[in-house]
Amino acid sequence: MVILLHPSEREQRVIDSPPTASPLPARPAGLPDGAQVLGRASGENFTVASRLLAAGARDDLMAFYGYARLVDQIGDAYDGDRLAALDWVDAQLSAALADPDRAGLEPLVARAAGALTRLGADPAPLRDLVAANRQDQVVTSYRSFDDLAGYCALSADPIGRLVLAAFGAVTPQRVAWSDRICTALQLAEHWQDVAEDHAAGRVYIPAEDLARFGVDPAELSATAAPAGPALRGLLAFEAARARRLLEEGTPLVASLRGRARLAVAGFVAGGHAALDALAGAGFDPLQGPPRPKATAVAVRTARLLLGARS
Repeated sequence: MVILLHPSEREQRVIDSPPTASPLPARPAGLPDGAQVLGRASGENFTVASRLLAAGARDDLMAFYGYARLVDQIGDAYDGDRLAALDWVDAQLSAALADPDRAGLEPLVARAAGALTRLGADPAPLRDLVAANRQDQVVTSYRSFDDLAGYCALSADPIGRLVLAAFGAVTPQRVAWSDRICTALQLAEHWQDVAEDHAAGRVYIPAEDLARFGVDPAELSATAAPAGPALRGLLAFEAARARRLLEEGTPLVASLRGRARLAVAGFVAGGHAALDALAGAGFDPLQGPPRPKATAVAVRTARLLLGARS
């Protein structure tokens, strides 16, 4: 005979209660707050979230931008232990994806995770952004263009995938176009910021290209300004590469409709305008990063929209 023993009331409460979540790691000291992070949106080559967009899509885009900028600022400018701080972001993300309402979550992380959960989107892009910044702490140069493109797949392509998710427009073909556009945007930023990156101990121009054009990495320093003919020729070559990727991804604009088309056209236009600005500076970024004017981005956007309609 089997005798079933009923647990006491106290024992039953223990049995029924869910396991206690592990405490979250403390926020690293000295990290920028949300206002500081989001304040950088106006300095991008493109409009992050146009006020012409529907409120929901705009909110989701700003949520993803805030998360991405937080991660990038940790990887690029944080004065403390950057790898430990990136681990903190990763732990925050895991907790937020499991329970967006959990107490103690970093608002920028919780907002991005909440948007992702509401959209039913893949969390991999948010994790890839952390992986890219971890890579930045241990990899300071790239041997080949393929190696650099692999880095862009972690640091830039996830942004486009999040944008498509915000617009409910994810398809395999659109993702492929978006990846080309985002890699091109990342490359354009690298070519604008050659001297700034060199000062931070990073060289994104592939080593095989430096050797091919006879450019010594020391020539990438702002102290070497103005850029010599070899470096200008190298950057013209790299800019053409980025331009070609932008053009390969441009069919994404025509594949979208309404405000989504407008937003993505603005991203692509920002890349073209950035490369135009670099060309206008004679492919010399050493005397300050060449930045496009808002009017140049607007003209490029109009051209893309007209092309999409035709």
